[in-house]
Amino acid sequence: MAVTRIDIETFLSLDFQHPIIDVRSEGEFAHAHIPGAVSMPLFNNEERKVVGTAYKQQSKQQAIKLGLAIFGKKMVEMVEFVERLVGEQRGTSSKTVVVHCWRGGMRSGGVSWLLDMYGFKVYTIIGGYKAFRLWGLQQFENDYPIKILGGYTGSGKTYALQELKQQNATIIDLEDLAKHKGSAFGNIGMPTQPSQEMFENLLALELKNAVDNCRIMNAGSIDEVHEAGTNNVSSSIWLEDESQRIGLVNIPSTFFKKMRNKPVYFLDIPFEERLKHIVSGYGKGDKQEIAGAIIRIQKRLGGLETKTALNYLVEDNLVECFRILLKYYDKQYLKGLHSRENLNDLLNNIDCETVDAVKNAKLIFAHQIEKVNA
Repeated sequence: MAVTRIDIETFLSLDFQHPIIDVRSEGEFAHAHIPGAVSMPLFNNEERKVVGTAYKQQSKQQAIKLGLAIFGKKMVEMVEFVERLVGEQRGTSSKTVVVHCWRGGMRSGGVSWLLDMYGFKVYTIIGGYKAFRLWGLQQFENDYPIKILGGYTGSGKTYALQELKQQNATIIDLEDLAKHKGSAFGNIGMPTQPSQEMFENLLALELKNAVDNCRIMNAGSIDEVHEAGTNNVSSSIWLEDESQRIGLVNIPSTFFKKMRNKPVYFLDIPFEERLKHIVSGYGKGDKQEIAGAIIRIQKRLGGLETKTALNYLVEDNLVECFRILLKYYDKQYLKGLHSRENLNDLLNNIDCETVDAVKNAKLIFAHQIEKVNA
């Protein structure tokens, strides 16, 4: 079998059904990679540095000799690694893999030759990871049939978003992609955030999957899906209203601007109900982490309010502690909400009695149906 070179669109059409093997160094992979890819470095960080130095300071031929010496020692190990990887795919006897490096050059070429010679069916991505990266950035330039789920802090927007998904709506959970809940307290109990580049890769792929899902549900082209999305419940892609910055990562500016011009469905929930929800969640967190989060916003919160909130925290009076914080975040959210142009045309207010994801999702759908039938 010959190695087959495929462009990025063909790669994406394979729908990630075959193992994706990234042969870049572990450092390159850790920084960012194609979601779902597995790292199998041809050269580790130090080896890559040695080969690169030889290429620059001596010659291409000397660099190739060094690379071959390193590669030769790893050949059996690599073949066995890929055998295990393919074997872990249940329900298929396929021995097909996709191999890529940074630009689709010598690293992926060498590994692909080895795997092909051993008997695997091998695809390589023309342009490598760089091609995927360029494709990902292009996704943020497109327009989408987006609807924004809004509401003050403590409205349970993430839970409502997940409930919409349970009811067959298409969603993208930005906070899950960012591994952060979006406020100064958003990293409490969360894993390490991805790099900015990795976050963008994840978001780009989520956008593609969301469009594909809408297309399947509505059996139409992307243009037809987008047209239907202005009115049709099942044609919309739902996202939570976020600041552009989510912890250490940022929603790409082009895409964020598009989000700011989409309809907002605002869950209007009484303050005390939201306060109970916040206390039941963050109140279980580590006190030192909560204190650290309060201190991070002390310049904006004000010295007196910061001191008072910290004192309440020490006294285990979480209700009054979070009451201060919730009032602060309500002001911040309101400011962000009203910074939109044409807010009156975008805002859809949904009165909710409490933070109940199931009930509130039903109210959202009811509001949608009412708009369709209006």
